[in-house]
Amino acid sequence: MNPRNYLKISVRYGMSEARIVNRDFFSSKKVLVMGLGRFGGGVDATKFAASAGAKVIVTDLASEAQLSDSIKQLEEFPDIIFHLGSHNPADFEQADIVIANPAVAPDNEFLQLARRCNKLVTSQIGIFFQLCPAPIIGITGANGKSTTTALTAHLLRATTYDIQNTKYEHVWLSGNIGNEPLLTTIDQIGPNDLVVLELSSFQLEQLAEIQKAPNVSLLTNLTPNHLDRYRTFADYCAAKENIFKFQALDKDYPAVSMFNAEDEIAVQWLEKYRKDAGRMCIRFSADDVGEDIRRVFSLPGRANLSNLAAALAVARHFGVNDEQIKNCLPHFRPLPHRLEFVGQINGVRWYNDSKATTPQSAIAALEAFDQPIILIAGGYDKHLPFGHFGQKIAENAKAAILIGQTASKIAEMVKNAQNYLAPQLVAGLAKNQSRTTHHARRNTRIEIVNSLAEAVALAAKFAVAGDVVLLSPACASYDMFENYEHRGQEFARLVKKLKLEST
Repeated sequence: MNPRNYLKISVRYGMSEARIVNRDFFSSKKVLVMGLGRFGGGVDATKFAASAGAKVIVTDLASEAQLSDSIKQLEEFPDIIFHLGSHNPADFEQADIVIANPAVAPDNEFLQLARRCNKLVTSQIGIFFQLCPAPIIGITGANGKSTTTALTAHLLRATTYDIQNTKYEHVWLSGNIGNEPLLTTIDQIGPNDLVVLELSSFQLEQLAEIQKAPNVSLLTNLTPNHLDRYRTFADYCAAKENIFKFQALDKDYPAVSMFNAEDEIAVQWLEKYRKDAGRMCIRFSADDVGEDIRRVFSLPGRANLSNLAAALAVARHFGVNDEQIKNCLPHFRPLPHRLEFVGQINGVRWYNDSKATTPQSAIAALEAFDQPIILIAGGYDKHLPFGHFGQKIAENAKAAILIGQTASKIAEMVKNAQNYLAPQLVAGLAKNQSRTTHHARRNTRIEIVNSLAEAVALAAKFAVAGDVVLLSPACASYDMFENYEHRGQEFARLVKKLKLEST
């Protein structure tokens, strides 16, 4: 048996040490999965523990009805016990192992209780990094990480690789993008494979607890996000930095760190980490993408060029040449809910960018189009700043139709931007050179509505042939929807219905 299946990685088990060396470690132990969730991570961890012979309890604050889709995926394990709707302290006191969902904050009171009781507190991602025999390419960032991750795997799959006499036989893709689960496929992953992972700041915090990081680490960019969980933007950045901080340094097989040369913090980290022996530092930029490759790349906007530049940096590092890249790139399809073209109705093009859950990602979407834009935005309040977003709406959008908890905040920022832009516009016109776009001259129309259905109907009323209707919320979805996928699916359904009614 391959010795890499028996990695000797230490993890904190209360005040003592435990070693997770293979799935047999979980056999006959009491495993508590905290946070089943609806994105698959909790289901994956639960299946792994149950199939390893553990006695599994699942606890989640959500109800059985809310988690019905996830529970259905566990029907093959009838012995799993579900404690839903609340957490019971006794479950944490009696468990041998607690596997925490990334959405659970590290200082959660129940995790603290488990640690006081000398229990092993771990995570899906922590277990995977301890057991995975293959090199791992980890990709993180505030925006663009899903598309970059999918692009990277697509380019790496363009050919077979022979780097330093090591042939990479299969490229695995996972993360918050609906691909292979981590733990339930661990037995299929071999040492001659590559694993491409999208990693969130929450997962990187969990990896920091065991001081692990990917062999190849890439940062797309950094802008404020998740300030409902992190006290400051600096705290959020510190969580992201774990992807570099805990890379294993080896002179013979250096860790690879990749930084966006257009991102200020990334450049600071590049200067910080390039001094390390046993580390290779690579920078990338949207300007690195040559015209011959741009011609075969269909995703709109400079932000997607930056995503492509990042993926190219990884692919070239692993020996994929430009001819192979040009041959495979036209076959790449954008991920659902990320500037996804939904349809055209009476000359109006409709785009679903529901995954844009930060102002910066929505700004990138606004800047991706030259046509007049009717924007649908707003949602759950993560306490992010909307000032720059408001300015970009005023500059780039013909109308903004706002929904959710943040609707009034965004509206206020757009109005503030309009008040700021108005005197500039007058001065610019006096000199016959406006510094604002033609949309800003129209005075962006602002409407607040109560539902996505109302927003779609109003957008259809405002739009004329040649316009773009863009759902790019700049916010999470939890105030009105289960998740961003649910929001995007509902948008697509409403547009499809609208199209049927227009025929």
